[in-house]
Amino acid sequence: MSHSLHGMHRGDYGKLIAVILLLCLIAAAGYALQHTISCFLLSWVIAYLLDPLVMRIEKRTLRRTRALVLLYAILGILSIFFMAIMVPKLTMGWDSFVEDLPLYIQKIKQIALEWKIRLPDRYGSDEIQWLIDKVSNNIDSAAQKAGVMVYSFGSRIFFNIFNIVLSPILVFFMLYYKQTVIDTLKSWLPEERKAVIIDIGLEVNRSIGGYLRGQVIVSIIVALLSTVALLVLDIAHPIFCGIFAGAASVLPFIGVLIATLPALFFAWYQYQSIAILSQTGFAFALIYFLEGYIIKPLIFKESMNLNPLMTIVMVMALGELLGFWGIMLALPIAAAIKITWGHYLRGDFAT
Repeated sequence: MSHSLHGMHRGDYGKLIAVILLLCLIAAAGYALQHTISCFLLSWVIAYLLDPLVMRIEKRTLRRTRALVLLYAILGILSIFFMAIMVPKLTMGWDSFVEDLPLYIQKIKQIALEWKIRLPDRYGSDEIQWLIDKVSNNIDSAAQKAGVMVYSFGSRIFFNIFNIVLSPILVFFMLYYKQTVIDTLKSWLPEERKAVIIDIGLEVNRSIGGYLRGQVIVSIIVALLSTVALLVLDIAHPIFCGIFAGAASVLPFIGVLIATLPALFFAWYQYQSIAILSQTGFAFALIYFLEGYIIKPLIFKESMNLNPLMTIVMVMALGELLGFWGIMLALPIAAAIKITWGHYLRGDFAT
């Protein structure tokens, strides 16, 4: 009996080690294939967002192939409009931001020096002055690093043009073979648990699909409102700040605060007035009030009801592992885990 127990424990340890090694192998492969995975995730999200449109077109008695051709024709026209009108404006705005970046860094250095002069001679002020000195002395190197990061970001965008070109092809085949993939996955499920796994899959699909589509709509609305507000206030780089605000709205809890920082900085740099800072802060507060109490309740008809601590941990962990896509997919993955765990607690997996 003792030998069998000892052997069982040894076998459990072996399984644990095998799982750890498998996870490490997956992580290493994911890091090595990060560009391929990024392209695949981008295509998957686009396909997820477009699938309801394809299904609606199919209801018009069109075959799926013709529905996809019609959808791609519409998207092609919209893409031509975007490339002809929006891309030049975005490019000019980006070039202007890159050119002004050294000036912004020097302004931060000037503000730090002014704070040092105005700092009263009280207990703890020496430590604060030391900190300001360290920040001020490192501003130049920070400017160089910031410039390198900006140009590196631009080069990565250029490098990922291949992914952008490849994504529509992947999206087409994902949408075309959708039902074939679903039927194949169903055939791999064990018969005794097929029904409950399919029910979980449908529930997760509704949750993730609703979140992704809703979040894209919310981000676009926040970006447009922020851009219009900054144009009205005549603050520099409104499109850049608007896009940043829309992207930051993906982050739960802290996205609201992060989104306002570039706009407040450009407002202060341009006018150096408390009044314009107040107006900018009020504009963003109004935008995020509308987002939180009107836009999201209308778009997100079914809330995920996730625990705040779980949400923060998932965003931090997956953001560290997968970058932007980790942050984007953290809440859907957390929702899928919660749904599956709820079915497990109800005993749906019991044989």
